[in-house]
Amino acid sequence: MASGALSSDWAPAYAAMPRSAVLPDLIWPFDMAAGTSVPVSKAEDPDTWQQYADADVPIVTQWDDGTNPGTEPGHVPTSSASMPSVVFRMLQDLDLHPGHKVLEIGAATLWNSLLMAHRAGPGNVTAMEVDEALAAAARATAGRFGDAVQVVHGDGFQGHPAGAPYDRIMATCGLRTIPFTWVEQCRPGGLIVAPWGTNYSHVDAVARLVVAPDGNSASGRFTGPVEFMKLRAQRLHVGEHSDYVTGSVADGDETSATITEEQFVGRRFGPQRFAIGLRVPQCFHVVAAKDDGARPVWFYSLTDRSWACAMFRDGDTARVWQHGPRRLWDDAAHAYHWWVHQGQPDRTRFGLTVTADGERVWLDDPANSWAL
Repeated sequence: MASGALSSDWAPAYAAMPRSAVLPDLIWPFDMAAGTSVPVSKAEDPDTWQQYADADVPIVTQWDDGTNPGTEPGHVPTSSASMPSVVFRMLQDLDLHPGHKVLEIGAATLWNSLLMAHRAGPGNVTAMEVDEALAAAARATAGRFGDAVQVVHGDGFQGHPAGAPYDRIMATCGLRTIPFTWVEQCRPGGLIVAPWGTNYSHVDAVARLVVAPDGNSASGRFTGPVEFMKLRAQRLHVGEHSDYVTGSVADGDETSATITEEQFVGRRFGPQRFAIGLRVPQCFHVVAAKDDGARPVWFYSLTDRSWACAMFRDGDTARVWQHGPRRLWDDAAHAYHWWVHQGQPDRTRFGLTVTADGERVWLDDPANSWAL
């Protein structure tokens, strides 16, 4: 509450439905100090389990779509209980009122849906979950709380037309495209709140979209940075590095950069990464670890095998190599300079409009928009 994440009107829901009430016995909370996920068993260490359940940290509840054996972390986290601060900031964006009908995409532990049911009332929240095992577990959790939430096993990208129209649609998974079916299933004046971003990076922003009076579009600004596991239908599948760089980096055309590492890379949740992704479509970039004062940043095209590498070095001008028909570093540098020229806007100055024809992003005003 001191940080503003938990508003006073949501405090009763938090008190009635703590995160610990829905977490499984085996969890993998993210240890902020160690920077890794660690297994914690409620049966073996109930005190530590409870401390993590109450802490403002993300908790992985499934690895590798449920195929990971044993207790150690798997390769890819595929379901989680989000940080409470993230959950309640998004719930504030949703502007939920008693009696509202809600569709949630991504049931997971069902915590988010149960919090919304506490506010909207039992029977008003439908949660969709694409993973059959997670859907079954969520359905069992709903039963423990009086079936206040209806759990549907299915692909949330299609929505759930049987329950439409909804007053609110909430996604708790990352989107690369918001489907127009959600706009069609949300009443005019209703709200869609979803983490959205480009393939440029995993760091997204919360889109808060209002459905137009005629129901033919939804538009609104981004409210803040988030990072969510992606909707399964929209997971990014990038080829191996060797699929792009088949020989030496020196095979690329060499040039130099005047932008520094601090300017271009910035912080993990810095606004420039989000802005550059809006201007360089169909590109994925990787910021590698720094080694002996040098940090390579790689760029991979998702439309062909073009690649680029910017080697930033402390106290020196970066060396750049580019290969293929797309000049990815040139595009990224141009996008960075555009962002600076616009006054280095943060996410809240950007917005998104969704229509049957696709999506357009904009800066400050929907009239200043472009297609991705």
